[in-house]
Amino acid sequence: MASAVKDPRPGYGQLLRTPSAWTFLLPGFLARQPFAMLTIGIVLLVQSTTGSYGTAGAVSAATGVSMALFAPQGGKLADRFGQRAVLIPGVLVHVAGVSALIVLALAHAPLWALLAVAVPTGASTPQVGPMVRARWAAKLGGTPLMPTAAAFESVTDEFTFVVGPVLATALCTGIHPAAGLIAEAVLSLAGGLLFASQRRTQPPVHRGGSDAHSRVSALSIPGVRVLIVAFLGIGAVFGGMQVSLTALTESIGQPGLNGVLYGVFAGGNMLAGIACGAIAWKIGPRRRLLVAYGLLALATTPLWAVTALPLLGAVGLVVGLCIAPALITGYTLVESLVPAAARTEAFTWLTGAVALGQAAAATSAGQLADRFGPSSGFLVPLAGTALALVVLLSLRAHLMPRTSTVVTGSAEASGTPADERERELSHA
Repeated sequence: MASAVKDPRPGYGQLLRTPSAWTFLLPGFLARQPFAMLTIGIVLLVQSTTGSYGTAGAVSAATGVSMALFAPQGGKLADRFGQRAVLIPGVLVHVAGVSALIVLALAHAPLWALLAVAVPTGASTPQVGPMVRARWAAKLGGTPLMPTAAAFESVTDEFTFVVGPVLATALCTGIHPAAGLIAEAVLSLAGGLLFASQRRTQPPVHRGGSDAHSRVSALSIPGVRVLIVAFLGIGAVFGGMQVSLTALTESIGQPGLNGVLYGVFAGGNMLAGIACGAIAWKIGPRRRLLVAYGLLALATTPLWAVTALPLLGAVGLVVGLCIAPALITGYTLVESLVPAAARTEAFTWLTGAVALGQAAAATSAGQLADRFGPSSGFLVPLAGTALALVVLLSLRAHLMPRTSTVVTGSAEASGTPADERERELSHA
């Protein structure tokens, strides 16, 4: 049952006063840092021991793809058996995998051995972010604070992806090439076990039975599949921007500006995320997603044609500002599209879609940059978001809340005037 919220105007202060919120927020913040440290830690260690960026990239990619494919299954198990039951063994397997990867890399093991260990390491990566979102949904589902919680989590994720890689890089370059992965394993173990110990705030377990809601899979819901496509497009923006900015700054002999430009892009994302959580929206989430995604696709259009770095930074800022509304609204829609028995699985599908889109975009942008010049890589974010926007517009009817997918008899059913207006216009 969702917690009652007396104040109709959402805000971060009110969100953080939610009873027991801090008991899972602080451990969750600690436990999600390794998620952003794993890939860069692998690249720096394997490149140091093999001297090959190609080998390092292959091992890193194997980890990322494995994570994207297996994470939703972990989310499904968490919905059925509880987060603690899945997180504890998952953390132990992950720490063992990271440890084995460190030993093999330092022993100059062949590529096939590194890849063999990278797969279970990625598959067991703790998906703490989706689990935190599922806890918010269990406490706040159907209340005006749910979009604020989605915005708060988006900002937290973005901050994680700013801090994590910097920390891993500093440890690998300043102490030892393996120090980044060692810190990742330690944080995974300590943060994961501490988060798992917060049993009072985890969502109710849905073990299955005769109830159709308890047997549903998140992937069987058409709206979730549409959102997965949208999040693949968002991942294409992240991956395309990272590679293209690196290639462009290196081509003009100013590689140090890469971090500055990407920081401006990420900063725009964080600012927009903060703003989204502070706004009392009067239009429904489906319409917000369509508008935000259209603006995102439009913002990526001039990237490939911009050569002046100050102007590129300005365009990158606009792109960052457009990402957060689409990302946050997509996560918000899960609450009305997916029954409680499958929400953790749904959140992990979306998180995995971003990771998979990012990996595919990084590869595509790199190939374009090698063949046609550094600016050509910026076509990948445009293509990814444009294709996803076509899917969103074509299948937007699937993003309408349906009675069959919303748990009845609880505060999870949406009843705001904006949602009612969207239902009336759904066949327009």
